[in-house]
Amino acid sequence: MKLLTVNTGPARAVEYSDFPTAIDKRPVEEAVWVSDPGPRGSGGSGLAGDAIGDRRHHGGSDQAVYAFAREDLDFWEGELGRPLPNGVFGENLTTQGLDVNNALIGECWRIGDRLVLEVTSGRVPCRTFAEWLGEKGWVRRFTRHAGTGAYLRVVEPGAVRAGDPIETVHRPGHEVTVSMAFRAGTIERALLPEVLAAGEALHPELLAKAREYVARHGGA
Repeated sequence: MKLLTVNTGPARAVEYSDFPTAIDKRPVEEAVWVSDPGPRGSGGSGLAGDAIGDRRHHGGSDQAVYAFAREDLDFWEGELGRPLPNGVFGENLTTQGLDVNNALIGECWRIGDRLVLEVTSGRVPCRTFAEWLGEKGWVRRFTRHAGTGAYLRVVEPGAVRAGDPIETVHRPGHEVTVSMAFRAGTIERALLPEVLAAGEALHPELLAKAREYVARHGGA
């Protein structure tokens, strides 16, 4: 398992959003420092030199880094019939040989010598993502596929660069994957009681949603 590219980008104004967006991320050759950016609202991206346009809905400690597998980009290349370069989905880390969607919530990866990241959630697609790709019906299509990539917290800061090895250093004892957690929060709400097995490792918004569901409907 390895890191193919580290991708960053500046925020810029676009016609289809009320906020600037930094979804247009490009690979960089130099090492990039990654650290906890602080809570959402004040904190942005965990990567130095990377921007978050809408800090009300993106970035912050629980979404400090976004990873997407090259294998999944290859899948979408086939589906969409066009090339998809690393970073085009707005991911900070494009990986190879790592099943990102089946990573467990709370799973930890070491990348390079020092950086340790913890998996928190899948990526919920938005209008900006759809407009950026120019694909009609993209939000629904991406959601149904449920191969979302993973948001990550920074457990131990460090510098990373393209080619660094990725090692799984902690794997929790539950079975709540990124894909399952995403489906629970979107199209399969009956799964919400099950994702509580991941406990505090869940993204706080999904944890609150799951607890509210159980309080109303039972099941945990």
